[in-house]
Amino acid sequence: MMSLDFCILRRAFFAYLSPSDKVCFILILSWLLLMIAVPIFYWFFGDVIFRFLVPLALFLQFFATVSAVLLRWHLYSVLIVFCWVAGVAWLFEFFGSHLGFPFGGYDYTKYLQPKIFGVPLLIPLAWFMMLAPSWVIANLVVPKNKVYTLAAYVFISALAVTAWDLFLDPQMVAWGFWIWEKPAPQSLVYFGIPWSNFAGWMLTAIIATTLARPWRYELQPMPLLTIYGIAWILESIGLAIFWGQPGPALVGFVTMGSLLWWAVSRYLKTKALVEHCS
Repeated sequence: MMSLDFCILRRAFFAYLSPSDKVCFILILSWLLLMIAVPIFYWFFGDVIFRFLVPLALFLQFFATVSAVLLRWHLYSVLIVFCWVAGVAWLFEFFGSHLGFPFGGYDYTKYLQPKIFGVPLLIPLAWFMMLAPSWVIANLVVPKNKVYTLAAYVFISALAVTAWDLFLDPQMVAWGFWIWEKPAPQSLVYFGIPWSNFAGWMLTAIIATTLARPWRYELQPMPLLTIYGIAWILESIGLAIFWGQPGPALVGFVTMGSLLWWAVSRYLKTKALVEHCS
């Protein structure tokens, strides 16, 4: 009986969704399941399978984000915005890994392949896959019709994606995906990562968002908020329990979680107001 009821509910749920919604839902679910499986596979198979699963999870998250953006944007708009983000991200990562500006001196290891002039192709994808959810965060929390709206939108979206890096950078360094060349004095580092790295993230995100101008298009909030929320909770649990980094887990949990709570509360308040008026 329970099996039959579950099948009915599943069919009713998918009947409610449009084909685009189904693709988005399946991609997000696939990414979520793979992320949950990563520590399990790592425990059984070690670094060999681990180095394969992390890029695969990144690809799944990227395509889940693209599918969520395509729910409201035309493909042409997505391509234009992606090219701006990818171009700016690659350029700043190139300068960062070769000249030490704006993030600080670091090098990518052999594990992220292929590379173009030393920058892994996955990196621009990673920037887009978390900037798009960050744009939704900014769109929801920034007051409309204010003089400072545009500047606030750009700043909040940059802050939201940088908050994710409070998890990411300590984790990726511990996993050996990149290394910092010249460790800064202890007072200038965040769990081994120079603070200049996060200033570089803010600068890169501000320039990429300003050039891409995503505020021109409407985004569907819930899928992208879901991606941001999944990244937040999985990073929090993963770093705290499985990867032995409780410090970054706590800081990221508070910082990224605060922005998510702010956005979701605004979204629910706005939705309730619209339903009440209708």
